[in-house]
Amino acid sequence: MRDRLPDLTACRKNDDGDTVVVVEKDHFMDDFFHQVEEIRNSIDKITQYVEEVKKNHSIILSAPNPEGKIKEELEDLNKEIKKTANKIRAKLKAIEQSFDQDESGNRTSVDLRIRRTQHSVLSRKFVEAMAEYNEAQTLFRERSKGRIQRQLEITGFQGRTCAAGPVF
Repeated sequence: MRDRLPDLTACRKNDDGDTVVVVEKDHFMDDFFHQVEEIRNSIDKITQYVEEVKKNHSIILSAPNPEGKIKEELEDLNKEIKKTANKIRAKLKAIEQSFDQDESGNRTSVDLRIRRTQHSVLSRKFVEAMAEYNEAQTLFRERSKGRIQRQLEITGFQGRTCAAGPVF
């Protein structure tokens, strides 16, 4: 065995201390992160719409005769939420379906794990936003029923009741 210490010390004297690491630019992951950002922005938009829906619900329930403009605005918000939610669902589904191709293809396991994690986080955030929307809708429905029932009691109308609730 040959002693290589003199070679290493000579090499060390010539070394300037900088190490260069070459990283290949992966446009596939850049595109993926761009898509993730779009989905995240859409989910944030849904969250903003849900807050506006809650405000409109509050206005409608507190006003004796709510304006038609508020109801139209509420309808538009509901349509926009549904349209945005459908787009998000489609994008999340496309990402999920691409996992199968990546497992059989040449994608690295690190990229795949990153993509799976991002998909999981986005899915959870989307489910939370839609759950908040559904909760707001349910609460509005219950409060509207209660309001109608109080108005009917005030006017003296006697409705029938069944297992599903009051029948008017």
